Formats: sequence, structure tokens, C-alpha cells
Amino acid sequence: MFFIGVDIGGTGIKVGLTDEMGNIINSGDCPTYVDLGYERIISDMSDKIIEVSKNAGIDIKDIESIGIGIPGVADTNGKVYYATNLKWTNVPLGELVRKKFPGKKVKIENDATVAALAELHIGSMRGKATGILLTLGTGVGGGIIISERVFSGAHGIGSEIGHMIVGENFYDCNCGNNGCLETFASATAIIKYAQKLISEGRESIILEKAENDISKITARTIFEAYKEKDEVAQIVVKRFVNYLGIGIANLVNVFDPEIFSLGGGVSRAFDFFIDDLRYEVSKHVIFKDVPYGDIVPATLGNDAGIVGAAMLGV
Repeated sequence: MFFIGVDIGGTGIKVGLTDEMGNIINSGDCPTYVDLGYERIISDMSDKIIEVSKNAGIDIKDIESIGIGIPGVADTNGKVYYATNLKWTNVPLGELVRKKFPGKKVKIENDATVAALAELHIGSMRGKATGILLTLGTGVGGGIIISERVFSGAHGIGSEIGHMIVGENFYDCNCGNNGCLETFASATAIIKYAQKLISEGRESIILEKAENDISKITARTIFEAYKEKDEVAQIVVKRFVNYLGIGIANLVNVFDPEIFSLGGGVSRAFDFFIDDLRYEVSKHVIFKDVPYGDIVPATLGNDAGIVGAAMLGV
């Protein structure tokens, strides 16, 4: 059996053909023309599905299902309630894709949720029945696995872990609330806090690494400065670890999963903060003497979206 997995991002669309084990047989990508509307995105995606299948020598009739990961929230019929980075609101994605590919099962899920499914099948959470994936990138995404199945809640809007309130912050989240986890534990959050400290007069080699342009500060330059014991970088990373630890401890207290997997760009610095993160989590869990799920790095990288979306149909 063969499956199509689609990962729709704000800048690019990735399409892959997989077998039932999640192995990618063929793949391709194209730009996401957000400003041209959802019709253009669906058209480009459909063309790429046909191209990828043809290049693999597989007829569309032999495709079992089409799974799509989106940077937003959809219901069980594939209606996308919202996908901010795509400028989508109430887009009937599932219905429109079924018209393009009559007779095919089409399933739509949040991109972090499908990445969690991929990590469950062939990645860092393999062999576990319950696990949570946190993607630490521009925001904080979340994917929850319970009894080896994705959990998205009764209305498809669950697992928005990045919007769990964990404190009071100096800026509001894009969602309109203040104190969301992603305003403390994302790449954006780390950068904003470093910029704030430097703009207030704190000296730091972070600025030097950013070519003395505060707008060019990245999470990478911050962690590079952290390795060199820069004071501002130490403060920024400590704050990031503290609030991420609070967020994970909350998830331990609610779900008690077997494992936590960290993905996204910030997770590349995993080895620099993992010991401190485990300590922070241990401070905030309710049952101090009971083991909690291990925290590990995600392993599938850019393939997670394709594989997880394809696995929606398995």
C-alpha cells in the first residue's frame, strides 16, 4: 500500500509518497504562494502529488490515502478553522482535495500533531503508547499521542500546547493572550528577550555576532554566545529553560506521558540545556518521587511532516 503525505508550511509545500512503514519512496516540494489564496495552494499541492506519484511509477488509483499537515487547526472533515501563516479562515480543504482526487481518503491535521505521529511510528517515540512532541521554532507546536493515536480533542482544536499560559510576559502572543508558553520558549521568544536586554543597555557578544545589528540576532547567535559564557545569553537561556520546564511539568501533571520529544530549530541546542531542563521539570512536577517521561530530541527533522501526514491514513 502507498500513502501520500503533504506538509504545508508558510513558505513551502512538501509532498512525499510513502509505504505503510513510513519509508519515503519519492518526494518533491514547491513554494507556498500564500498571497494568491488557498485555491492556488491546493492546485500546486495537487500537481505535486501527481508528479511525485508519477516519478515513483505509482498510479494515483494505487494510493490508499492523502494526509495533510497544516500550520493551524481543522475539524474531522478537513475544514480548516484557521491557519494564520497561510492567511486561511474556514477553508474547506478536505472537501476541495476530495474533489481533486475522487474516492481517496483525505485527512487533515495540525503539523505538529502529524510530526508527533511520525516520531511515534519511526522516530524518537517509537515503541511508546503515550508521548508528547514539542516543536520549538518560530512558535511552540504540540502533538499529543495517547494509546498510539493522535489526540486533538473533541472539536479538533486540542494540543495547542504553545498557548498554555505559564506566566506574565512583556509582550502579547499573536493569539491575543499574554503569557503563552511560545512567548517564553520559542526561537522568537529567545530573540525578543535578548533584544530587550541589549536595547536596555546590557553589553553582550550576541550583538557582535549579529554584525552589530540588533535585528539580525538569531537563536543560533544567542546559543553561540551562551557557549562562550556571555552573561546576557546565560540570562536568556536560563529564562527559556525555566518556562519550558514549567510547561513540560504541567504536561506531566495532566498527561503523564512515557516520553517527551523536542523538535524544531531550538532543539538543535538540546545538549546545552537538557540537564538544566530536566532539573526545572523535577522542581514543578507534583509527585517528586515518581519517575516522569524522559525528554529526548526528535530524530526525523524535515521528514517528520511528510511521514506523519502519510501515517494519518495507515
